[in-house]
Order: sequence, then C-alpha cells, then structure tokens
Amino acid sequence: MTHSFAGNPLDRADAQRRDADWLAAAHTRAASLFLPLWQLNVLLCRGDTGDITLGWLPQPTAARLDIHVPPVFLGLRDGTPCFALDVSELGDPAHELGLGDGWRFEDCRAAAMILDIPQTGIVAQARAQVDWHRRHQFCSACGARSVAERGGHVRRCPACGGEQFPRTDPVAIMLIAHGDRCLLGQSAGRLAGSGMYSALAGFIEQGESLEEAVRREVREEAGIEVGEVRYHSSQPWPFPSSLMIGCLGEARSTNIAIDPAEMADVRWFHRDEVRRALEVRRALEVRGALEVRRAQSHPELRLPGSIAIAHHLIKAWLLETQPS
Repeated sequence: MTHSFAGNPLDRADAQRRDADWLAAAHTRAASLFLPLWQLNVLLCRGDTGDITLGWLPQPTAARLDIHVPPVFLGLRDGTPCFALDVSELGDPAHELGLGDGWRFEDCRAAAMILDIPQTGIVAQARAQVDWHRRHQFCSACGARSVAERGGHVRRCPACGGEQFPRTDPVAIMLIAHGDRCLLGQSAGRLAGSGMYSALAGFIEQGESLEEAVRREVREEAGIEVGEVRYHSSQPWPFPSSLMIGCLGEARSTNIAIDPAEMADVRWFHRDEVRRALEVRRALEVRGALEVRRAQSHPELRLPGSIAIAHHLIKAWLLETQPS
C-alpha cells in the first residue's frame, strides 16, 4: 500500500540535476514552479471549489521575493521543472508574497491530513531536503561553509573538495502480537501520560538486518522476545528524514520489562479495545476532528492517525485476527 508522504509523482530527473546549465535556465523559465516553505511549513492553496492543494508559485512570482537561499530541484511534472524554495528569511511571507485569504503556510503533518497521497509525497521530499540544507551548512571534514550543487542534491566544500549528500535514516517500526493481544508503547517525553500509544520503533544500527533490529528494539524497550518477523510496508517520514520500515512480529514471551529511559509505558492491549480505539480515531478523522481525546471511548488508549504507518500496522493486525 502507499502511505502518506509516499507516492511522489514527480520525475526526479537525475540527468537534469547534474546539468548546471539546464538548472540555471530552469531557475528563470517562466513556466517553472516553486513550492515555498517557511520555517518548514508548506504553502497550501484553497481553490474556487474548496479543494486544498499545494501552493505552487510561478517563476515570475517567486523571483520577486529575492530569496538568497538557492532553490532545491524536486523534479519534473509533465516536463515542467519544480523546485522547493525556503522562504524562512522573510519576516511576513504572506505579506511579501501578496497571498490572498485562500493561501496559508501549514505544518506538514497537518497538511498531510488534507492533501491527497501524491501531494504528500512531494511534501516529504521538499521538507526533508530543505531541512537538510538548513542543518548542513558546513563541511563535516574541515568545517568550512559548503555550497549547494546539483539542484540541492549535494553540498560541496570549496576548501577541501569534500561532498555531503542528503541522508535517510532507516527506522524499524513493528506491531508485535501474542494471540488476541498486541504490544503498544508510549515513549518517554512530551506524550507521556497522554493516553497515546503506538507501535514500538527504533533506528536500525550499523551491521544489523531489519529482523535483528526489530527483535533488539522490542527486547530493549519492552523486555519481550520476538520470533517470526514479517515485512508489511514502508513510509518516508520527513521529520527530519527517516524511512519507516513496518513489520509485524510474533512474541515469544509476554512479561513486560520496560526501559524507563526510552518508554513511559508499554502494555498488551486486547484486540477488542484496540478495534474500538481505532474506530473512534477513524470516525473523528472523517469528521475532521483533531481533538481525539475528548471523544475517546477507551479511557487510556489513543491511537496514531492514518497519516502514520503505525495506524496501518495496527489495522493490518486487526484484519488478520478477526474472530471466525
């Protein structure tokens, strides 16, 4: 299945991004499109019919902003060059862009809840790459300021010649089950005590397979031994730039021993209470409600929304464990 933040329809056009002359011409081509991001919030536009789409700006409009950060080449859409443009240096982007009432900058998570899947794929690419450039202004080898090249897909150091490339960090995320129960956790930090539980997850380490990472993370965070591990699906997660690799696994033990440095709580939840919580979450999303807690039927269980792969891992397990 295709999750939110995947399904990017753009042709990433590797040959064009390596052609400096082509890129320079594309920057000034009147037909080129630019997607502004301000403080990593993406521009959205409400059309005459009420539909909300990405707020692409034509090149003449974007050029008037006189932004000093070079745009990032995202790819081609039906032959049209598309760029992401970091406009964070603007104090009031809505004013300087001359935006009307139908335009606004929106948090990318919130945007993913109202855009169609292909557009969220573009959001993921744009946010991840803009954020990478904000974080990697200097050479990791010698400390000199680096410059963006190849349409923003590499940063080169003019002092030592070193190159840095955008990275994607692989994360194992897993729904572990034992009979009619699944294992859900609440990370230590801002969500502690909120009632929000999700699938366990953790970064895959060097020299480690996906299956090994699943078993290690569950053992470390919950003290549970895992046997069979099955791949389910993957999801780009641009916060800042991860690839969530979703798995379903079978527990070999059931006694929980959490790591308090990582987890506020880990529990086994029965299929029926998970189903109720998932139904409430889905119903509220259909109505456009974001205050899930107020209508939560289970007093201690809130589940991730449909933009998160954890939601779909839980749903897949429920479908597998329906009573006969």
